[in-house]
Amino acid sequence: MTQIVVFAVVALLFYWLSRSFAHNEHTYTRNQFAGFKLTKENLAYSELGLFVALSAKIAKADGRVDELEAELISNMFNDISALFPDPEATKKLLKEIFDEEKNAPHNIDPVAQALYQALQNDAHKRQKMMEFLVHLSYIDGTLSHTEEEMLRVIARHLRFRDDELSSMLERFGSYHRHSAKESSIDQAYVLLNLTSAATNDEVKKAYRSLVRKYHPDIIKSQGASDEYLKEATEKVQEINAAYEMIKKSRGM
Repeated sequence: MTQIVVFAVVALLFYWLSRSFAHNEHTYTRNQFAGFKLTKENLAYSELGLFVALSAKIAKADGRVDELEAELISNMFNDISALFPDPEATKKLLKEIFDEEKNAPHNIDPVAQALYQALQNDAHKRQKMMEFLVHLSYIDGTLSHTEEEMLRVIARHLRFRDDELSSMLERFGSYHRHSAKESSIDQAYVLLNLTSAATNDEVKKAYRSLVRKYHPDIIKSQGASDEYLKEATEKVQEINAAYEMIKKSRGM
């Protein structure tokens, strides 16, 4: 048996955020964007574009965007672009915005200020978006100094007190500290519905398929109990841990 520290992953963070849009005043719909004039500038300054920009900065704060982050961010692009009349064109622009913003930590202040202006009358969305960014910062299991500094800058612009941010950091940090799991290489293959004879490409395909399966739609929320959220979180953690174990055993 090998001890694995299982990292809380972005898939369930998207679910966390999506739950906040379950009520009418917090729901994004296609009708809302039916008349949206799709240009890169318009998308970049929309609340969803600004949120993508801040997510990019947090994802790259520790120096790189890892494989899981990249896969789940791709799913986020799918969720958001599906709201617009031309999803493919929207997704292309979102990727461009993300790629530009992940390499521009210097403009975090104006981006966060612009998001506040877009959401100043919706404290609920600001709360959930801030929580998402806190969760995202823990994707690799630790909170770096750079990540924490970025979060404090964003929180200040979104009008959160220091103690409110500290509470968010402690809540998720506490969860992470209790997320150790036991597993074996055989169990890892079973969890991904594979055998040890699977090729590396088959391993990657199975992993990505499961990530998509358990990645909740960031926009459309069916609503769910806290118990369901806990169970779903554990499931995604197990999938990620199994994949990491298989990759390590194969030197992938």
